[in-house]
Amino acid sequence: MDEAIGWLLDVYADQDSGIVLWLLTDDDKRLRLCMDFAVTFYVAGDFSILRQAWIYLRDKDVKLERTTRRDLFLGERDVLSVTTSSPAKLPRIFSGLSRQFPALDYYDADIPLSLRFIAQTNTHLLGRCRVMLDDEWVRGIEPLNSPWEIAPTPIPIRILTLSPDGNPAIRKPTHLRIRYERGEYNLPLESTRAFMIGLKADLKRLDPDLILTDYGDTWLFPQLTVWSKESGIDLNPNRDESREILTHRADSYFAYGQVIYRGAQAHLFGRWHIDRHNAMSFGEYGLEGVMEQARVTGLGVQEMARKSPGAGITAMQMLTAIRNAVMVPVQKQQVEGTKTLTELIRADHGGLIYQPIIGLHGNVAQIDFSSMYPAIMVKHNISPETVGQENAPEGLVPKTLRPLLEKRLMLKNILSDLNPRDCRVVILKARAAALKWLLVVCFGYLGYKNARFGKIESHEAVTAMSRELMLQAKEVAEDMGFIVLHMYVDCLFVQQAGFKQSADFIPLMDAIVDKTGIPIAMEGVFKWVAFLSSKRDARVPVPNQYFGTFMDGSIKYRGIELRRRDTTLWVRKIQLTVLEILAKADTPQEFADCVLDVQALVDRAKREMRSGRVPLHELIVRQRLSRNLDRYKSPSPAARAALQLQAQGRQLVPGQSIEFLFARNASGVHAWELEEAPNPGRLDTKRYFRLLDRAIQTVLDPCKMVFLPPQLKGMKY
Repeated sequence: MDEAIGWLLDVYADQDSGIVLWLLTDDDKRLRLCMDFAVTFYVAGDFSILRQAWIYLRDKDVKLERTTRRDLFLGERDVLSVTTSSPAKLPRIFSGLSRQFPALDYYDADIPLSLRFIAQTNTHLLGRCRVMLDDEWVRGIEPLNSPWEIAPTPIPIRILTLSPDGNPAIRKPTHLRIRYERGEYNLPLESTRAFMIGLKADLKRLDPDLILTDYGDTWLFPQLTVWSKESGIDLNPNRDESREILTHRADSYFAYGQVIYRGAQAHLFGRWHIDRHNAMSFGEYGLEGVMEQARVTGLGVQEMARKSPGAGITAMQMLTAIRNAVMVPVQKQQVEGTKTLTELIRADHGGLIYQPIIGLHGNVAQIDFSSMYPAIMVKHNISPETVGQENAPEGLVPKTLRPLLEKRLMLKNILSDLNPRDCRVVILKARAAALKWLLVVCFGYLGYKNARFGKIESHEAVTAMSRELMLQAKEVAEDMGFIVLHMYVDCLFVQQAGFKQSADFIPLMDAIVDKTGIPIAMEGVFKWVAFLSSKRDARVPVPNQYFGTFMDGSIKYRGIELRRRDTTLWVRKIQLTVLEILAKADTPQEFADCVLDVQALVDRAKREMRSGRVPLHELIVRQRLSRNLDRYKSPSPAARAALQLQAQGRQLVPGQSIEFLFARNASGVHAWELEEAPNPGRLDTKRYFRLLDRAIQTVLDPCKMVFLPPQLKGMKY
C-alpha cells in the first residue's frame, strides 16, 4: 500500500459513489483520490408515518435501521436511520422523502459533506495529513496537525489572476490581464479562437490551485461557456475535468435591516475560484483570512470566501454536534417561550450604552473587553440548551467557541509583541480578523430566527450578563478615581488627571479583570478624542460616532463619513486629510490652531472641483437598491440611476449597488455604467460641496464653540 503526505485542498461527492479528495503533496503533486464514504440522515415523528416512509424508501438503494439518537432540546428520540453509500444521491433522496412526508422531523440531511468527512476522519481542510493508498483509492487517512495550531505550515499554492481591462458592465473589455508567480501579460480578446487557445494553454502549463478573478462569477466564466461554443474549443477550467462548472444563481435576501444582493457564482472542482468583486469575506481580510476560516469552520475556501461569517459559525456548531452525537435539525424547532409584557421588557434590553459626554477630551484611555460576548458564553456556559439550568454540562455553543476564542487571543498576543514592520504582521492580522468576525456573529446567531441551535432566551442571557459586567467595570473605575466618559457595549472610555500613558491604566485593567473574570485589553490612550452630537439636536450625543488621535499619532474614527460606504472617495480623502491635520494637536486646546489649515484645504478642494481637476471616479456615489424599482413612490438617487440603466436593458434587483454621479439634468444623477460617458461640465458641484461641508462640519463641530478664537467662530464650519 502506497502513502502520500500533504495538504487537503478539497472534498466533494463523486458523481457515481463515494467522495473525491484533492491532495497537494510535499513533492508538489496534485493528487485526485477516491474514497468510500457512506452518509446518513435521520427521520423522526409519528410511528405510523415513519412506517410509510420506510416503505417508500425500501427500493431507493439505501440502508434503513431503527435507532435512537439525541436531539439537543428533546433528548433521546426513536428515529429512522437512512444511509446511502453515494453522498451525491443524498440530496435527491431527502428531497423526495420530505416532499412526500412533510410532517416528519428531519435531521442531518443538509450537513455539508466536508463537515461529515472532518468529523469522521478528524482531518481538516487545508490541514496536513498522511494518506494510505491502493492505487487512487484512499484506504486510510491520518491527520498530522490541528486547525487550532497557531503557526500552521504554509501551503505552497499556485495562484493565477485573471482581470479584464475594465468593468464589463460599463464597456466591453479588450484584453485579459494574466498574472502568475513569475510574470504577467495581456491576452487580447479580439480573436475569440486565439484567446481560448492561449487561456487553455496557460491553465494547462501553470495548473493553478486558485484562479483569482475580477468579474469571474458574473462575466468571465459565463463568457467562456459562450466562447467555447462559438470557437469549438473545449475549455474546462476545472482541474477535475470530469466535472462541469458548478453555478449558483444570483439572489437577494434581507439581513440585519438591509437588502443584500449576492451575484451569480461559479465554483470549480479540484481547484478554487474566487471573484474579488463577488466575495463577501475576501474583501475584508484577503486570502489568508479566508483560508483561516476554512480551517476552523470546515467549509471549503470557495464557499467561505462568498459566505457570511454566520454560515461559518453554523458550520462549526454542526461539526460540534456531529462529534458529540447530537442530531442537526434541518429546520429550527425551538420557539421563544411565553412572556408577559413586563418580563419581555425586562429581558429585551440589549447591550449597555452609556451616553458620551459631548465634545473634546484629552488623555482618554479606551479599554475593551476582549471578545466580550463569546467570552461570556464560554465562561458562564450560556447555550440554548443550558440557559436557566444550574451546573449543566458544557453546552454546544461554549464547546464550539472555546478553541476559537483561545486561538484569537493567542494571535492578538503574538501581534502585540511583534514589530509593526515584521513581515508576519499582515498575515497574522488577516487571520485574527477572520476569527474576530466569526466571534462577532456567534452572539447574533443565538437569537437568529432560523439558527439551528438558536434560542432567544440564551441571547437575552448574554446581554443581561454583559450589562452587569459593564456596570461592575464602571464601579471599579469610579472607585479608583476615574471619570467614565463613555461606555459602548464592550468598551469604556476613562480619564483621570495626570494619566497619559498606557502603563498608568494597568492597575485599573487588573482590577476590572479581577472583578469580572473577562479578559480586557488596552485599545490605546488618546491625546484627544471627540464625541459627537446629533445633527438634528446638538444636545443629544450619538454613542457610535467619535474620532480621536492616539499618543503614537495614529487616528481612530467610528461612525463618521469616512466609515460610510456611500461616501465619495473625494470626500473621504479630504476628511481623512483633515483628521491628519488635526492629529498634529497634542491637546484639545491646540485643536483650534489647526482650523485655519483645514479651511485652506477645503477651499483648495472646492477650487479643484470647480476647475474640473477632480477625477470623475473619485466622485462616484454607491448606494444599494432597497426594493424593486416599481415599488419606489419617491425614487432615491440610486433608484433614478437604476432607471437609466433599465432603459438600456439592464435587469436590476434589490440589494444591488448602483454607482452614479450627481449631475445637473432632469433626474439629478448620471449612472456610472451608462454607455453614454458623463459630461464633466454637467456635474452638480453644489451637491458635492454640501456633502463635503457636512463631512467637515462633523469633525469641527465638537470644538468650535469652546476653543475657537473669536475671529473663527463665525466661519461656516
